[in-house]
Amino acid sequence: MFGYKNVSDFYNCSYAFVAEKGSFRFVENELRNFSETAKDMAMRLDWSIGNYNCSSASGSFICGKNSFCVDSTMGTGYLCNCSEGFSGNPYLNGTRGCQDIDECTDLENNPCVGGARCRNKVPGYQCICPFSSAGDGRKNGSGCKKLYLVIEAVLGTGLGLGVVLLCGLWFYFALKKRTLVKLKEQYFRQNGGLLLKQQVSNREGMTECARIFSYEELKAATQDYDKSRILGSGGYGTVYKGILEDGSIVAIKKSKVMDQSQIDQFINEVVILTQINHRNVVKLLGCCLETEVPTLVYEFICNGTLHHHIHENGTQMSWSNRLRIAVETAEALSYLHSAASMPIFHRDVKSSNILLDETYTAKVADFGISRLVPLDQTQIPTLVQGTLGYLDPEYFQTSQLTEKSDVYSFGVVLVELLTGQKPVSFERSQEDSNLAMYFLSSLKTKDLNEFLDKNVVKEGNLEELRRVTELARKCLILKGDKRPTMKEVAQELVNIAAFCKQSDQVGEDDNEQQWAMDLFDQASDDSFNAALSITYDLER
Repeated sequence: MFGYKNVSDFYNCSYAFVAEKGSFRFVENELRNFSETAKDMAMRLDWSIGNYNCSSASGSFICGKNSFCVDSTMGTGYLCNCSEGFSGNPYLNGTRGCQDIDECTDLENNPCVGGARCRNKVPGYQCICPFSSAGDGRKNGSGCKKLYLVIEAVLGTGLGLGVVLLCGLWFYFALKKRTLVKLKEQYFRQNGGLLLKQQVSNREGMTECARIFSYEELKAATQDYDKSRILGSGGYGTVYKGILEDGSIVAIKKSKVMDQSQIDQFINEVVILTQINHRNVVKLLGCCLETEVPTLVYEFICNGTLHHHIHENGTQMSWSNRLRIAVETAEALSYLHSAASMPIFHRDVKSSNILLDETYTAKVADFGISRLVPLDQTQIPTLVQGTLGYLDPEYFQTSQLTEKSDVYSFGVVLVELLTGQKPVSFERSQEDSNLAMYFLSSLKTKDLNEFLDKNVVKEGNLEELRRVTELARKCLILKGDKRPTMKEVAQELVNIAAFCKQSDQVGEDDNEQQWAMDLFDQASDDSFNAALSITYDLER
């Protein structure tokens, strides 16, 4: 424009005007009548504050309350706008500045729908759907939907997910159950279950004797093998108290290991043991073969072990009970050796394997390492097993198990009953730690006043003690062929017990008991040796 005010007056082809960029498009006709066209051109004025953008002027910009700063589109400076939900002058404060917009007062343009109640907020607003409806209640939102539609949608989705979940769970548990069933079947076959069924079917009357328990039965009976049900444990397994569905109480032995090469023998032993019917042998009721290691089920004996009553119980067991227990145990072992359908060597006779019921009746238990003996054999080669202090020295050296091995172990039990001392004790000197050796050496030196239990001496008849002591010595002879058989041991104990009943224990024994005590208090007295009349020769 070159500073001229009326450019068109002196040069008709020169027109200048201010207009918004892009709003004018030149056509030829406008050369003749441009003055009218120029009047209709849009013009936009853009402005900004200062020469700094918002980030640079953040500490000094003049934007008022409820407003925010925006950078100018011109490249420098900034502008102010009211925040969302506010209107007014963003450069002022107070009532002239940005004020909250009350959307709820505009009834014609109510932002809520579906009967929703509008509630103004600073800033903005809230639409509250009526009862039985759900949603945000806004025109530009989800509105208000009847609750039953929402419930239907939620239920539909939930039921769909539930069906999928149930199907998944059913499939999982079905697969798990199938796997468990297959595993049980595998263990059952592996543990000789088919052989046991065959044995049961081939033996008359065995169906009632050899019961095959399921894993679930024993799991329920022991409350999933709860620790509170443990009766005892040892190197070969743990014994639990179990209560079956019919209310009967049983002892369930869960073994730790099983030699797979001896499955056939194990099944044969189960069959034989279930047929044993002796009042002084713990009855084997059956077994469970559905676990990795077979589980045995015995009758329950409630009064603990002989070991507990001799060594751990505070009360003293009377001599009459001790002698009767010895008789019953010997008769049970004699039955196993000779009267059973096939001889059985117990192999682990000890006081902790002799159980007592409520009347102190002895029950021989734990046939975990017992061996059946063919009728044409008197000894069998086997891996040495047993308990320290009870183990037959000859069996230990030769690995040849005979019936005399049980005789030796029973001899140690007799010494326990006589002395009340443990089979192995480090409270004694090292050379006397083994009770059997200590007993034999004490017999040689006649030093019995420090050896026999004082209560046994007070209660027992002198002749009884002499005969039981002699019998124990014979059982402990190192050479097995010189020991008596269990049948001979049992008969001798029966005779001793009969002698006890025949003797007058009321009047006559008062003086005799005092005389016996005097004898035991004078170990070096020759009269003591004469009274016992025993030649203590280990090889006799």
